[in-house]
Amino acid sequence: MSRLKTYRKHLTVLVVLLLIGYYFCLPELLFDDPYATILNDREGQLLSARIAQDGQWRFPEIDGVPEKYKKALLNFEDQYFYQHPGVNPLSIGRAIKQNVKAGRVVSGGSTLSMQLIRLHRKGKGRTVFEKLIEMVLATRLELKYSKSEVLALYASHAPFGGNTVGLSAATWRYFSRPPDELSWAEAALLAVLPNQPSLLYPGRKNIQLLEKRNRLLLKLYQNGEIDGSDLELALEEPLPDKPSPLPQIADHYLQFQRKGGKDGQVINTNIDAKLHRNVRDIIERHQSLYALDGIHNAAAIVLDVETGTPLAYVGNSQSGKEHGESVDIVQAPRSTGSLLKPILYSALLNEGSILPNTLIEDVPTFYKGFAPQNFNRQFDGVVHAKDAIARSLNIPAVNMLQQFGYPKFHGLLRELGLSTLNQPADHYGLSLILGGAEGSLWDMSQVYRDMALHLKKGIPEYPLDKASVWFAFEAMQEVYRPNEDASWEMYSSNQPIAWKTGTSFGFRDGWAIGVTGDYVVGVWVGNADGEGRPNLTGIQTAAPIMLEIFDLLPNQNWFRAPRQEMILAAVDRQSGYLASPYSNEVDSLLIPKKGLRTSPSPFHKRVHIDQSGQYLVDGACYDMNAMRAENRFVLPAKLAYYFKKKNPTYQEIPPSLPGCDHHLVVQNSMDMIYPNQNASLYVPVEQDGERGRLVFEAIHRENNAKIHWHLDNEYLGVTYNDHVMEINPSTGQHKLVIVDANGNELIRTFSVISQD
Repeated sequence: MSRLKTYRKHLTVLVVLLLIGYYFCLPELLFDDPYATILNDREGQLLSARIAQDGQWRFPEIDGVPEKYKKALLNFEDQYFYQHPGVNPLSIGRAIKQNVKAGRVVSGGSTLSMQLIRLHRKGKGRTVFEKLIEMVLATRLELKYSKSEVLALYASHAPFGGNTVGLSAATWRYFSRPPDELSWAEAALLAVLPNQPSLLYPGRKNIQLLEKRNRLLLKLYQNGEIDGSDLELALEEPLPDKPSPLPQIADHYLQFQRKGGKDGQVINTNIDAKLHRNVRDIIERHQSLYALDGIHNAAAIVLDVETGTPLAYVGNSQSGKEHGESVDIVQAPRSTGSLLKPILYSALLNEGSILPNTLIEDVPTFYKGFAPQNFNRQFDGVVHAKDAIARSLNIPAVNMLQQFGYPKFHGLLRELGLSTLNQPADHYGLSLILGGAEGSLWDMSQVYRDMALHLKKGIPEYPLDKASVWFAFEAMQEVYRPNEDASWEMYSSNQPIAWKTGTSFGFRDGWAIGVTGDYVVGVWVGNADGEGRPNLTGIQTAAPIMLEIFDLLPNQNWFRAPRQEMILAAVDRQSGYLASPYSNEVDSLLIPKKGLRTSPSPFHKRVHIDQSGQYLVDGACYDMNAMRAENRFVLPAKLAYYFKKKNPTYQEIPPSLPGCDHHLVVQNSMDMIYPNQNASLYVPVEQDGERGRLVFEAIHRENNAKIHWHLDNEYLGVTYNDHVMEINPSTGQHKLVIVDANGNELIRTFSVISQD
């Protein structure tokens, strides 16, 4: 009795151990193979693919198999798939009988579940022991997975010849379409291929392969799966010659997604394949023309404002390996040129520092180690802020950044998502607004997309209010057509677009980014290696591409004005400031509510003129009853000097009546163009090695004025009309004094730094 209990106990332990072993005999993950990376468009169609790390075209596992393939596969491999528990005793018995009769192994009697286990075990030797292992594991497989899951796993990992693994890879390589679009003939072919993939490889053993496929088609007909017409059509279909290359329509976007952590995955995107192809065609057509000027690369992106996802992503033109066509320019850091100017304009509006028409200085400007120039090398004296954005003037932009503060602007750009600003603000300084920093086409397009989305729907805690974005976009709608571009009209779009171009220093990068209520289109043109070319400007190269892409897009919505953030205010027409008591022309305009923080116009003065209208007077030297009081638009001398060249109707205030001391004239009669106050200067060394001379320049409100020059109490000479003086000062601190004929005096201190 004791022995029986011991035996039962041992037997129980053995059974428990066997059950535990059986339970854990199948690993949690059947396959840990590397997969290809698959990029699909918005319709689920394949755009691009990258082969798996082991050199196999193995697509990620599928969730299910199409009906045609399932019927073909089960009729060929396992008719009783839904009846057996992983092992079919009848099939095993029939296989044993056939093998004994043939004297060799001609049939294995394996079910699909057993074949899946064989794939999992990486082709172990075909021995009786291995077959027993497969049978055990197959039953365990059926307990863990549903029948549909087993089918999907098999279809995902079955070999289809060469380095093609899995149904999805096979359908694309052999038929250039997804599995759910297979014909009966194609489904039958793929059902028989895994049976002997090395022998039955399309393009090699076509006769045997065709016979095997057709036998399966006949079986499908006999079993009632297809009718006579299906059979007739299927039998007429030819076999594929050889595997076809997989699509590589958006390979740069695939590369970007892989770097983002999606390697070996199926990536479903919002890419519109038709739009993407059309954008690519536009890029190629324009780039082929630009190549004649030595410009070899171009990239474009179309973003959906609602989602921020790309509808088209052309990372580079097909310009050849020698021109870096593999470089994804959309993600490459490049000098931003003028793309940041509307953001700065919006930031100034947002903090209530300016109004849309506020006058900004546009005169020769010198900062420490930095002298910005407008593209046309001209000066307007002053220009309305929104016009400075529309015309992309550099000097007003630098002056606006000086007003806003480049450290604060640097922080704002980082907050808005400019990831390439990896240096502190002082590294860029005021050049930040003129392309002194780098940005990618992706980042810049996303920044403008966020501005559009905020204006459209609102983004919580966004650093710019809607009104400031609205006025920025309004300024960007004012298309500036440069005189030298006689063919510009052909580029004009028939829909409202807020857009900005940019050109980097040295003509290395041409940019154009446009925004509507629905889309953002960003374009970059240049050379991947950074080589500059004379005609490489944003307005000449990138803008035509951008506008042509917009013409591909459906009718788009424009933005609603955020009236809740605006207010109707009295604005001086000439200066763009809030109206002052001395304004001559006042407009009632919508401005950002924060604009009420700005000051009234500082350029309007009440002046008193004698009866002849030729002189300024005051009560100390002229009969008050004979004086005329007038409100005048008066610019400081330096600004007026350049302003009146572009605005001949500008009226200077007249000189003071001889004998009258008018303080306005004393304060504003002249100014210094160069140098700035407290400037640090180098004296140039000429080609012959001799010490050169500094050229100082002043301006006077009166055309025929005479100016006397003094340096450190030493008289230098006198100038008339054009007030330019060459000076050769020594190293150290200096004091320059200029005096006009009326005794008005201007003082500049500066230092000369030793060349040593």
